[in-house]
Amino acid sequence: MPASQHQSPKSDIEISQSAKKRPIIEIAKEKLGIAAENLEPYGHYKAKVSMDYVKSLKDKKSGKLILVTAITPTPAGEGKTTTTVGLADALNHISKKAMLCLREPSLGPSFGMKGGAAGGGYAQVVPMEDINLHFTGDFHAITSAHNLLSALIDNHIYWGNALAIDSRRVAWRRVMDMNDRALREIVCSLGGVANGYPREAGFDITVASEVMAIFCLARDLDDLKERLGKIIVGYTRDRKPVLAKDLKAHGAMTALLKEAIAPNLVQTLEGTPAFIHGGPFANIAHGCNSVTATATALKLTDYVVTEAGFGADLGGEKFFDIKCRKAGLAPDCVVLVATIRALKMHGGVQKADLKKEDVKALEAGMANLQRHVENVKKFGIQPVISINRFSADTPAEIELVKSACAKLGVEAIMADHWAMGGEGAADVARAVVKICDSGKSKLKLLYPDEMPLFEKIETIAREIYRAKAVTADKSVKDQLKSWEEMGYGKLPICVAKTQYSFSTNADSKGAPNDHIINVREVRLSAGAEFVVAICGEIMTMPGLPKVPAADSIDVGADGKIVGLF
Repeated sequence: MPASQHQSPKSDIEISQSAKKRPIIEIAKEKLGIAAENLEPYGHYKAKVSMDYVKSLKDKKSGKLILVTAITPTPAGEGKTTTTVGLADALNHISKKAMLCLREPSLGPSFGMKGGAAGGGYAQVVPMEDINLHFTGDFHAITSAHNLLSALIDNHIYWGNALAIDSRRVAWRRVMDMNDRALREIVCSLGGVANGYPREAGFDITVASEVMAIFCLARDLDDLKERLGKIIVGYTRDRKPVLAKDLKAHGAMTALLKEAIAPNLVQTLEGTPAFIHGGPFANIAHGCNSVTATATALKLTDYVVTEAGFGADLGGEKFFDIKCRKAGLAPDCVVLVATIRALKMHGGVQKADLKKEDVKALEAGMANLQRHVENVKKFGIQPVISINRFSADTPAEIELVKSACAKLGVEAIMADHWAMGGEGAADVARAVVKICDSGKSKLKLLYPDEMPLFEKIETIAREIYRAKAVTADKSVKDQLKSWEEMGYGKLPICVAKTQYSFSTNADSKGAPNDHIINVREVRLSAGAEFVVAICGEIMTMPGLPKVPAADSIDVGADGKIVGLF
């Protein structure tokens, strides 16, 4: 049996640092046919692909799209990003032309609790330290563009407020790419007349910014600029919206994002090309890498593996109902990632006891996987189940998962890419190719554009979360009605809720039914073209844990970074 995950003699960062990377110019030419003049290198191992070259691919035939999503996340770990990397390597291992598309990691989780997002073991994208830290500066550009708009709003009010913005109704918060609970709610412009008019404000994390969402949904620079101009920054005293273009902010914001919008090309440990571009959170925003990266990858290879954030109920639903709806994409197959450890946790086993065989708990926990399978099929897509293998998995547990999945009409395959790279996921790759080539998957969106906004929320809650009802204060429902009257009624819904449960109670594992979803706040992202429904206790500015990952991150005497994971 392959080595168990988390028992490798090397850590993820040690594996990454010891990898023999090839110059990214060679990877681009050999694997994708991109000449050096169409790249903007950032050192030897990462580069941006020029937008002129991206445009030149417009009429090329697109390849097959594979979405990797997962069961409801647990502290036991599922390995979704690792599977995305391993599957792309595996497709090339079985002689298919494939690449992958991932989100860029946020510094908040990297220095907080979750860690980075470059895969793990022998299924990683490299250079891991660069990707998990500053990378090519995209997030800094997005942060700057967002905060430029913030500065222009306060500056406009200071210099006479010709647009009559009601300072009590400024809807645009500031952002930074770090977890910092102290900045959630602030009062700005203190210190006297020279500093402006004091008002309540606050910070979100950069990945929750509407600029990030727009960046990831924009088709090109012109579309990006148009969307930025549609951002609602606040309202007048008679409740009329004020847009970013009214402040003449969208041109300067686009200038800050001009280089960032080009996709970032890197490689896996096995030399598979990878676009890593954009990174909205999935429990706050729509949780997918950029449309630009995905659409470009589909023109360059026969198979493209991408992922959606968190479980299929949260990230997967948004991938279909927001990204696919807006970009005209349709997956040919979905890979649902799980571990036997995590399924046992959904069945009631504590983390300390996960190494013990417990078929009864596993059987109970399978309800979570079953729910996700049912949900994916509602979108008309055929799933494959990829089970990341751990050495503590017993034959009886493996057989239970396989037989239970067979009864659901899906195939469950044990995968060893963490320990073996692409070779360890070859069987998953073969199953995926079979489904992709069958043409059975036909995307069906969950709701039509014309459905009223609150009914869209109810539909997601009922069909995906299995809630019996959705509640909201009159002010929330009135706000949705007013947006419909303003012409925003056809926008899709982006639910912001805990990723740890189908319900809004993070402790409710398995597959809860008949719970109530309360919508406590709604936000209009007019430029990104979706309405955010904030449900339960969810933070748009996370805090650091008691012992943050930052405590272990350092630079050694040899100049190498240690402690990243």
